[in-house]
Amino acid sequence: MSAFYFTNLVLIQATMTGLLLALSVQVPLRMGVFSFAGAGAYGIGCYAGAILVLDHQMGAIPTIVLTCIGTGLVVLVLGVLIQRLNGLYLAMATVAFCLIISVIAINGGTLTGGSTGRYGVISDFTMGGMFAITGVVLLLVALSERGKLGRRVDAVREDPELAASMGINVRRYRLTAFAVSGVLGGAAGAMNILVRSAVSPLDIGFPLIVLALTMIIVGGSLSWKGAVVGALIFTWLPDLLAVVGQWQELIYGVIVALAAVLLPRGLYGIYVDTKRSVQRRRREARDGASPQPPAGEAATVPAGRLEMEAQS
Repeated sequence: MSAFYFTNLVLIQATMTGLLLALSVQVPLRMGVFSFAGAGAYGIGCYAGAILVLDHQMGAIPTIVLTCIGTGLVVLVLGVLIQRLNGLYLAMATVAFCLIISVIAINGGTLTGGSTGRYGVISDFTMGGMFAITGVVLLLVALSERGKLGRRVDAVREDPELAASMGINVRRYRLTAFAVSGVLGGAAGAMNILVRSAVSPLDIGFPLIVLALTMIIVGGSLSWKGAVVGALIFTWLPDLLAVVGQWQELIYGVIVALAAVLLPRGLYGIYVDTKRSVQRRRREARDGASPQPPAGEAATVPAGRLEMEAQS
């Protein structure tokens, strides 16, 4: 196990940063916000982490914390500016934001290192800290999908007008989605620079949008579990396809295209649908095998249950 771990350490690190990047897009999508601002926050996080460590000799954890706060605020301001946009227009505005970050990185002079980027970022960041941060993020995102909060998020996504009529502040939820997206993207970028030690304009920008969107489309866009599945597949798949040589990109593209067409809800969605179908068949079989009340005699239903059903 240890041999596998150390041999594939770079891929394990890339899986965790890729997962946070995917979540930075998946969380807004769950609220009906078609935003890629998390990919721009990733780029800011990479350069902010490099600047804080190289120019200010800051430790790893303070660097990540300050980066997350900064990227969260930046994306929140972006959300305030474009909050009236929806759908494709909102997506294009956030794509433009990501491209602007790339342009700033190229023309940032000594602060960003220009087209060369920043390198030599050596810090005290450990794999234990990386696992801990990823685990905490997954726990918080998983909790947001459950209970009252999860139902409110679903309502905001499915029918904003109905959600507003029920007293849910849709605007606040949308802006929260932007802020969380910025924090997750910034955390992913900061962790990436701390483990990779270098960043250039080629490492950020539009390719990050494609990668994040591919992960959540194939894995599943409505649950953190889908983001995990997508991050695992598209971090390790290029390495597995290395054996095919120059055909790697073609096969990679065919896999993505087939998954997008044949699996509209992603791999995790297929699992959920299959599980529900099996449970429904078992329930129908059980109900069919249970004794039926005599003809003309109504089944007795507790009064408490009737009252609960009426209230629901």
